[in-house]
Amino acid sequence: MSTTQPQGSPPLGRIPLRHVMAVFVGNGLEFYDFLTFSYFALYISRAFYPGGTPASGLLATLATFGAGFLTRPIGAIVIGRMGDRLGRKPAMVFSFTLMGVAIVGLALTPSYAMIGPAAPVLLLVFRLVQGFALGGEVGPTTAFMAEAAPPNRRGLYLSMQYATQDTAVLVAGIVGTLLAAHLTAQQLQDWGWRAAMLLGASIVPFGILLRRTLPETLGHTHPDEPAPVVVATNRDRVARSRPYLPIVVFGLMMLTAGTIGSYTLNYMTTYALDTLHLPATISFSLLILNGGLSMGFEALSGWLSDRFGRKPVMIIPGVLLVLAIFPCFWVIDHVRTLPALYGAEAVMAVLAAVSSVPVIVTITETLPAHIRSGAVATIYAFAISIFGGSTQFVIKLLLTRTGNPLAPAYYWTAAAIMGLVAMSLVKESAPVRRKLLVP
Repeated sequence: MSTTQPQGSPPLGRIPLRHVMAVFVGNGLEFYDFLTFSYFALYISRAFYPGGTPASGLLATLATFGAGFLTRPIGAIVIGRMGDRLGRKPAMVFSFTLMGVAIVGLALTPSYAMIGPAAPVLLLVFRLVQGFALGGEVGPTTAFMAEAAPPNRRGLYLSMQYATQDTAVLVAGIVGTLLAAHLTAQQLQDWGWRAAMLLGASIVPFGILLRRTLPETLGHTHPDEPAPVVVATNRDRVARSRPYLPIVVFGLMMLTAGTIGSYTLNYMTTYALDTLHLPATISFSLLILNGGLSMGFEALSGWLSDRFGRKPVMIIPGVLLVLAIFPCFWVIDHVRTLPALYGAEAVMAVLAAVSSVPVIVTITETLPAHIRSGAVATIYAFAISIFGGSTQFVIKLLLTRTGNPLAPAYYWTAAAIMGLVAMSLVKESAPVRRKLLVP
């Protein structure tokens, strides 16, 4: 049976800032609690996996954290395609509501001491639900932002996809630092991490309300963009999708590299606690540094990519990052002073932030609107499901097996090199640069 794509609506007018910010705020709120699980992994492990050695309990918790990535591709396919068929707005509302259910469930799950083996089972179930919701979150929000933005401002608009995630990192870092400064280790284990999660859950109704006020961008086109094409059969759909295979492959490579880097930086709190044995207040303050710097430089990266093109803005800092990772980890391990720790973290966070934004912009711009939500969600979900979900577990395993505190540096450097290869091969997608390219 043949299927057709909608012919497209009239060009979309200027989107009010409050509508665009509704997407950004929702994106940030969802990532807050998702990342909080990672940041409090050491304390959660003591509450749900009390038996065995501390290392085995932490590994079990990180494995549970990683299990949430298994359902990301499913969520990407289901909710991402919902965004292409029913609209960006209903897909975003659905993913956010589901995330709220998972957040509350995680925060209220009793400990192992109270209900025994059922505790880690419930923890796993809610992580799977959370992964499903977040897997479907990226596609519709990214598609909405690309369609709401003027073509010459897509880099700046889409940079908010990452900037709001790092705003969540910043807020989670502030909350973690305050809790670590005022609570004992036992209190953090008993209820401190739950309070951090419920803080995010308290504003879920606000996020749902914001998203319900959004306009629909599916089917709208900018004046300088072609209208959606008619696709008569599934065979036609496959044929028309074939030219986009390179961006799928290169996108997977680039997002994999960025994901490994992002989750390595996110692991620095646990790394500082578990490997360097630093006080909790110092380790959580790394989140504030990482989130604050990344948030600002990601917005700068988007603006620069609108002016100079996507490729130079991701390749130049990408090369510098490859050269900086190992020296930064060496300084952190051998010097072990606060200025050295913060300085090395800052260098890696800034370079990773600037290099990462043009990646998602390039993927989104290259894909046509009628498959944009589902395709972006699926590419993103598969990249981070395979490597994002395993990165922190692999890092801890490498540290345990080798005893080498520089193991994360080797792992991240290899991934960053792979990402650079894809960045050099992908085609420039920025309108300002495409006009200047010689055929």
